[in-house]
Amino acid sequence: MAKRIVWTVIALGAAVVVGMFLRSHHMRVLSMRRSVTIEGAVIERNPDPNKQLPIADAVITATDAVTSATTHSGADGHFRLVLERGVLSGQPVQVTFRHPEYEPSGFAIETGRLITPDKLYIVPLVLIPQQATTAKVKETTVSDVRVRYTLNSRVETNIGSMVKMFQVVNQGNVPCVRHELCSPDKKWKAAKNSVTLDAGADNLYSNVRASCIAGPCPFTHIDTSGFVQGGRTITVSATNWSDTATFLLEAEVNRSSISSKVRELYPVIFGRTLNFTLPPTQEGVSLEAELDGTPMVFPFSSDLYLSWATCNVRTEDAKEKTTVYRCELKPGYAF
Repeated sequence: MAKRIVWTVIALGAAVVVGMFLRSHHMRVLSMRRSVTIEGAVIERNPDPNKQLPIADAVITATDAVTSATTHSGADGHFRLVLERGVLSGQPVQVTFRHPEYEPSGFAIETGRLITPDKLYIVPLVLIPQQATTAKVKETTVSDVRVRYTLNSRVETNIGSMVKMFQVVNQGNVPCVRHELCSPDKKWKAAKNSVTLDAGADNLYSNVRASCIAGPCPFTHIDTSGFVQGGRTITVSATNWSDTATFLLEAEVNRSSISSKVRELYPVIFGRTLNFTLPPTQEGVSLEAELDGTPMVFPFSSDLYLSWATCNVRTEDAKEKTTVYRCELKPGYAF
């Protein structure tokens, strides 16, 4: 009896050990297959949240001394690195952040653990103070900054109306025998007629309506599918299963054109940075400002070049496609 108990205990212990080994092996396999994602944003360190500006073009490098990966932060400061565990050595991954205008920073991530929890890394960088010069340099004052742009929109102008009469010729009380088109109850022979109208280039039909105005209207049917949405081309079809009936088609005719309006807005200024957003249909963006009291106009070229500021742009909403502009003063200028 005692030997049986001993062997039972041994068997149970062996089963536990084997189970733990298999579970550990399974977890190690899963660990090797999982990837490590390093994602976050690089911002400027400042106790005032309004001045924690995103830092673009920061160089982010992750390395475990065997393999490495590098990326740059976007205009909104966002960065994302994906490291496959299969190429990692198991040593901690050192992540560094560098930008010529900020002090470098970094941290380490333990990748040897079975599970690395997801985390968003917000990395504040300290701005390197500019070295003071013995000669005091007069700064150019930038004031009364305004954004001008053209907003395009499509407008429709009513230029008239359209009236069209047509008939569906048929003879009533003819049984539907060997006829392709019959009444809805399949009892009487029917006839059909269609009219198609083209409003012409840049013109559109709207408020289209059709009606039976003469003849045995109770025994007719109008198909609205060809004109209910309006448009440049419309089609109306009518079916008649009695004597000849007359139909009337009416619509408004609109001219479609592009309207351009010049708009102005004042950007929001935080410290040495100005920010503003524009709708997706904007064109011809320019900044108007006074430099030491002299009014000047600065058109935005494709590279967003300004003599007194460094600018970048990003799309904030993928659906609305709103563009976000951010310009930071260059040395020698002040708001």
